Parts: sequence; C-alpha cells; structure tokens
Amino acid sequence: MSNLTCFKAYDIRGRLGIDLDEDIAYRIGRAFAKVLDAKTVVLGRDVRSSSEALAAKMAQGLIDEGCNVLDLGLSGTEEMYFATTHFAADGGICVTASHNPMDYNGMKMVRAGSAPLDAETGLAHIKALAELNNFLDVETRGSITDVSAEARIAYVDRIVSFVDTSTLKPLKILVNAGHGTAGPTFDAIASRLTDMGAPFQFERLFHSPDGTFPQGIPNPLLPENRPATADAVRAGGADFGVAWDGDFDRCFFFDHTGAFIDGEYVVGLFAEAFLAKEPGAAIVYDPRVIWNTQDIVAKAGGRAVQSRTGHAFIKQTMRNEAAVYGGEMSAHHYFRDFVYCDSGMIPWLLIAELVSQHGSLADLIAERKAAFPSSGEINFILEDPKAAIARIREGFEPHAQAVDEMDGLGFDFGNWRFNLRSSNTEPVVRLNVEARRNIDLIVDGVAQVKSLLL
Repeated sequence: MSNLTCFKAYDIRGRLGIDLDEDIAYRIGRAFAKVLDAKTVVLGRDVRSSSEALAAKMAQGLIDEGCNVLDLGLSGTEEMYFATTHFAADGGICVTASHNPMDYNGMKMVRAGSAPLDAETGLAHIKALAELNNFLDVETRGSITDVSAEARIAYVDRIVSFVDTSTLKPLKILVNAGHGTAGPTFDAIASRLTDMGAPFQFERLFHSPDGTFPQGIPNPLLPENRPATADAVRAGGADFGVAWDGDFDRCFFFDHTGAFIDGEYVVGLFAEAFLAKEPGAAIVYDPRVIWNTQDIVAKAGGRAVQSRTGHAFIKQTMRNEAAVYGGEMSAHHYFRDFVYCDSGMIPWLLIAELVSQHGSLADLIAERKAAFPSSGEINFILEDPKAAIARIREGFEPHAQAVDEMDGLGFDFGNWRFNLRSSNTEPVVRLNVEARRNIDLIVDGVAQVKSLLL
C-alpha cells in the first residue's frame, strides 16, 4: 500500500513521476469505477503532452473494472461535465492540470448528473482503494467508444442557447486560447453562431493546441500573462478580449482599451443579468472578494449565498440552493442550466450579449470599480505558511469588526477588508483586499498584510 499524494481537496493534481504517473492513473481509473459502481464513464483530456498517455491508462483501468468508456478525446473540462449528464453516464473524468506548471497533471471528476465528488466521501474512498491496489479480475471487461463528434454537437447546442442571437450586434472579439485546449471547441461554437447569423468578427491569438505551451502555461490570472491579450485587443481595435486557461473552464476579459477586468466585476455583471430574468433567485459567490456582488444582488432583489472556494463546493452549494448562477473572482462561472457546472465558453457569449445591448465593457463596470475597488489576487510562496497565517490572525483579529473563516481568513474593518487563504491546488497563499470607494485603503491594506506575512 502506498500513500498517494496527488489527491487534493476536490481534484487530483500532482507532479509527474513523483505524485502521478501512468500506473497511478490506472489505479485511479479502477478505483473510480468501483466506488461509483459505474457501468459507463465519460473520459476527456486536455492538450498537455502527458495527458494522452495518462488518459489511455485511466481508460484501461476503467475497462478492466468492467466499465464502458465514452471517449471525448481532446476536450475541455466543461465538455466532460456536459457529456456526463447528456449520456446519462455514471461519472466523468477529464485528465487535466489546467494552469499548473508543465511538470504537473491531474484529473477532475464528477459522479452521475455531473454532481461533484468531495474529499470526505467519493474522493476519500477512491484514494483508499487506489492506494490499496488490490483489484480483482472482473467477469466482463468494458469497452471504449469514441463519442467526440456527437458530444461536441450537443455541447455546442447547449452553449449557444444561453444567448438570444437576435439581440447581438456587430462586434470584433479577440480570443486568446494560449495554445491550450480551447481552440477547436471555440471554432465549433463560432461556426454555429455564424450559421445562426451572429454578426461577430473574431481575431484568434495562440489558437492551435500545443502541449508544449510555447507562450507559457495559459493562466491569464497572472499579471505577467496579460500583456499579449491586451496588446492584441488594442492593435486590432477589438470591442473586447477573451483569454482562457489550459482546460478553458475559466475565461478572462479585457475591455476595448486592453484593460484587464477583475473577476468580481464580471460576477456582478452576470448576477445582475440573471436576476433581471429571474427576480429573487439565489446567486452563489466565494468569500475572497464579496462586497460588489453582495451589493448588486441586494439591489436586484436576489439572494446572495456564500460558499467555500473551489468548484466542488460552489457546485454543491448551487444545487442545495437551486441557484441560477454562481461565480468566483478567479473566473469560474457556474450555471444552473449547464448542469450546475462551470463554463469558460458561456461567459464570453453573455458578455457579447451585454455589450450589444448596453455598450462597452469598460462602461458596464466603471461605476462598480469606483464603488468597490480591489487589489486583484496577490500570490505568495512562503516557507512556513501556517506560521505566517498565525501572525496575520494575531495582528488583525483584535481590530476586525467581523471575522469570516469559511475559507481561509477574512477580516472586515468596515471600510476595507481582506481574505487570505492557502490554495487547494498549489503551494501558495493568496491575498485579496477590497475597499469602499477608497483605493488608498487598498494600497495601505496590502502593505499592512505583507508586513506580517513576509
């Protein structure tokens, strides 16, 4: 029995050859099928150079446990989510490490109905069985079927159903796939929109999938990765820009000037748009940057529900609350009508619809940025994160008006607040600071936290 270090809070992530390899992928496949008593499982993979081999071994494990595999081939994580429900499968797996470094890979998993697996139940049992590695021969092995074409057609149908194409105006949109998995899927959606008469012109940047990531790992949340998209938006005169991460379950926006739009303002836009259609509906948000979303939901007559950060937690909270929409400031956006899962393709279509109806993206968020300025996420790699966080608690808790420990530490001082949490998937600590109509409080707040953190 071996201790598998690749199991995280709600996903599997690990360094290749250290935490994760083909043998471990095989064992996880067998354990997944056994724990879920699965007869059919959807399997997809991203463009990473190691993903195809890991997916093949995982498929073999599923098949050896008597499970039939529905193979999506190269696909985004959200395509796996959709296909799991579309094919009424017992579970789904996407082999992906999203935006993690080159020497990482992993898996995202769901059960029937695209419902999340959590650490306390499904993931813990899968981990235990994979560690034990004592699998018995089954009477009838499973099979593998290529369903990629059928799945993508149905997926594209669902994506385009989120907007009314009759309201769309001529727009030039810059899209940056970062040589990740997004390119072919985007092309299928763009083709369908053209057939439906959508008057869009697209400029494509780093569009072809390339598992060596010649422009670096696609993670537009990092400031150093944004200039390429911003420059292309300005050079091409685009109305707005979109950039995706590696498995495109996150998308990031740039206005017509090339300015990056922080995720909480996009969450606010979508919350307002969905509440206009469904007054009183529940909106789920994460605890990192909260004031803009809370204010918009309150004014729109909705019900704001806070959830722990992370796709498994957000999805379960949305299901519990029957929420129409959920958003994380890290650019995950979740939709009730997309099997309560996150999508990186639905959001850019919704932004195109909002810009068509109400004007530029910059104008749509200008007042919100002024009312609730924020720092953006600041990452720290620390030698002793626990000791650093303990110093933060000791230094700030006595002065806070409210303390939120749902996810990390959140301290509210009335006119500014911050959240500090350890990542569930990376060895970093993340800081977010927000204020009420005073950007100087952001600068001062960041400096105060850093003085105790470093």
